[in-house]
Amino acid sequence: MSLNRFLLAAAATILVGCVTINIYFPEAAAQQAADRIIDEVRGLNGGSDAPPPEASGSETSLREDGAPRRLLIAAGTQVLEWLVPAAAAAPNFDASSPASRALEQSLKARFPRIKPFLDAGAVGLTDAGLLEIRDRNAIPLAQRNSVRQLVAEQNTDWEALYKEIARINGHPEWVDQIRKVFAERWVAKASRGWYYRTPSGSWQQK
Repeated sequence: MSLNRFLLAAAATILVGCVTINIYFPEAAAQQAADRIIDEVRGLNGGSDAPPPEASGSETSLREDGAPRRLLIAAGTQVLEWLVPAAAAAPNFDASSPASRALEQSLKARFPRIKPFLDAGAVGLTDAGLLEIRDRNAIPLAQRNSVRQLVAEQNTDWEALYKEIARINGHPEWVDQIRKVFAERWVAKASRGWYYRTPSGSWQQK
């Protein structure tokens, strides 16, 4: 292959890769991450603590075909790194940050105090991946303010976590899609008797 044809092919591959990175949302990976985090928050995670496998990226062994070939490969690599920076790597929804881990622990610590009100139907799940007081009359009067504060704090942490997951993956514009995935997985994993609000605004019981 001539040098010109090689460079044109490389440029076309780079451009296609850029478009794919900008528009592709890996929903299946997001669902798996949502399931893991929801189970963790609910205290249901009994899986292995082994770290997730690293992304595969075997190094290509190059034949010693001479300086021109090595220089061409090096130049192509520099162009690739300039046009497609490291942040454009494939998303990894198993990745975490100090902020995401702190938020997960905060959500997990608060959940046991919220669960009785989910069980009683006083609090329900929303289609935005948050919590909402559904029936305040099911909450003893002396506890209404504390439950309202618990729900507000839990929602604040969930909102922050959705944004942090999107940020970690280099796509802050994905936050609404991430929130939607979590909302769907919360309903799918809800205990019998819990209430959830549909996109139409009506409450349904699991």
